Amino acid sequence: FVQSHVPEVMTLHTLLSMVTPLGWLTRVPTFKDKVRQMHETEETVNYGLVGYPVLQTADIILYKADTVPVGQDQVPHIELSREIVRRFNNLFGETFPEPQAKLTEAPLLVGLDGQNKMSKTLDNHLDLAATPEETTKRVLTAFTDPERVRREIPGRPEVCNIYSLHKIFSSAKATQTVYEECTTAQRGCVDCKRHIADSINDYLKELRERREDFKARPGYVQEILHEGGKKARAIAKETMAEVYEKMGLG
Repeated sequence: FVQSHVPEVMTLHTLLSMVTPLGWLTRVPTFKDKVRQMHETEETVNYGLVGYPVLQTADIILYKADTVPVGQDQVPHIELSREIVRRFNNLFGETFPEPQAKLTEAPLLVGLDGQNKMSKTLDNHLDLAATPEETTKRVLTAFTDPERVRREIPGRPEVCNIYSLHKIFSSAKATQTVYEECTTAQRGCVDCKRHIADSINDYLKELRERREDFKARPGYVQEILHEGGKKARAIAKETMAEVYEKMGLG
């Protein structure tokens, strides 16, 4: 469903903002990173960025979710959500479960710049909607081991962004081969990039086919979103009725 089709999320966001200390928000590591990336200061940054974790919390607890699949960088946000829930429950009575973070086997994808997490904002990402050719072209621009300036120099897979992608998208056997050939200078970085591009394209093949199928049926997609929105809003209304009662806002 589409978040804006459930106005209750903004209402809950506002109410949670009233019980969340500003200091909780400014200590979140990702907030400080974003401020630095935007060349702002904590005095000039807007509330939209500062308060984003509160909106995330509203998105989670409005449906009383108890488990949230996230990347490693989002774990502090889930911890903050738990603090907000505890504060709300202490003030107004037991209402929301404390959400738990669920990490995958690959909790963080490093971007093509080899420094930051993969992010569309930083333009170091791989677009899921891209063609195989576009994906390969993007992968070929990725940074690798900065000390391996010539092919005959043995590589250091443990610091190479491309190797980290192999561990996610290539088979265990292929990944081991990559490690051995890289550390003995039998494989160059361009060869390694083309290999991982093929692995990523194989991994995304079914997803791309399904995407094209949905793209060809926009009416069906809208129907799914509409029905999902109805179900989500029914849950949201029930939750907000309880919130209003607990807060004495009925």
